[in-house]
Amino acid sequence: MHPTMRAMILHAPGAPLVMEERPAPEPGPGRLRLRVEACGVCRTDLHVVDGELPDPKLPLAPGHEIVGVVEAIGAGVRGFRIGARVGVPWLGGTCGRCAYCGAGRENLCDDPVFTGYTRDGGYATHAIADAAYCFPMPDGDPAALAPLLCAGLIGWRALKMAGEARALGVYGFGAAAHIVAQVARAQGRRVFAFVRRGDAQARDFALSLGAVWAGWSDEDPPEKLDAAIIFAPVGALVPRALANVRKGATVVCGGIHMSDIPSFAYALLWGERKIVSVANLTRDDAREFLGIAAQTPIDIHVTRYPLAQANRALADLREGRLQGAAVLIP
Repeated sequence: MHPTMRAMILHAPGAPLVMEERPAPEPGPGRLRLRVEACGVCRTDLHVVDGELPDPKLPLAPGHEIVGVVEAIGAGVRGFRIGARVGVPWLGGTCGRCAYCGAGRENLCDDPVFTGYTRDGGYATHAIADAAYCFPMPDGDPAALAPLLCAGLIGWRALKMAGEARALGVYGFGAAAHIVAQVARAQGRRVFAFVRRGDAQARDFALSLGAVWAGWSDEDPPEKLDAAIIFAPVGALVPRALANVRKGATVVCGGIHMSDIPSFAYALLWGERKIVSVANLTRDDAREFLGIAAQTPIDIHVTRYPLAQANRALADLREGRLQGAAVLIP
């Protein structure tokens, strides 16, 4: 009997997701069909669902922090077996032909495929993924592993772009920040956390995970910072961060979408300060970070939701009611 699947489907930006049942697709050449064990709920999913990212595949099952078990293997796939646990990230495929792919910068590919955006993702009981963009995952709780596949990966790439900063500012203490703060602390860095004014719960959460200071995002830290990472999608934080870093420091914008950056005095940028963005990730980033995560004690804070409550999970994320990461369980 052909297996069936359930999925939470977006039919139009801004509309609620709708549970639908359909036949589970067969994997084509080079692809795997996964039985989804868990799928993280990422702020990028919000940008897709709310219409802030253009031209999604519609109808669409969002979700790109997928932990699943291989259920069927397409022609030509090597290195995977039925029953193996794998992870699927945001970057679901690249063209392999453009100048960026040729230069080893596949995260900037001119014709990429994005899981849960231009291809159906993991808000479902089953998902199809390119085997070349799937990664072996360790044993453990699938819900705790899922946030590593975007919050962790983007946080890791952002941390690398921050350089050797010993005093590191982190703006927005959500899923990505709560992972990267623990990795940074394990590397001997000092983390200064900035949260939305009045969100004492987020401030205390940051301190509980080893931040040496936590305050409101419009406050100045007790010392100048060597670098700052902005995870909150708030453009006004860019000049705030520039004002709080030393000369020669880097401000890393870690999101795929951000509100407009307001004009600011050139003096904030002068002194060889830099503003950079993080775009997607490479497979080498994933292999590197997953190896580090396996060796580093990381306390992943998750709130679990049944698949049918995906809209509630998105609303909780949108309204700032979460500490750590939301994860859907089929």
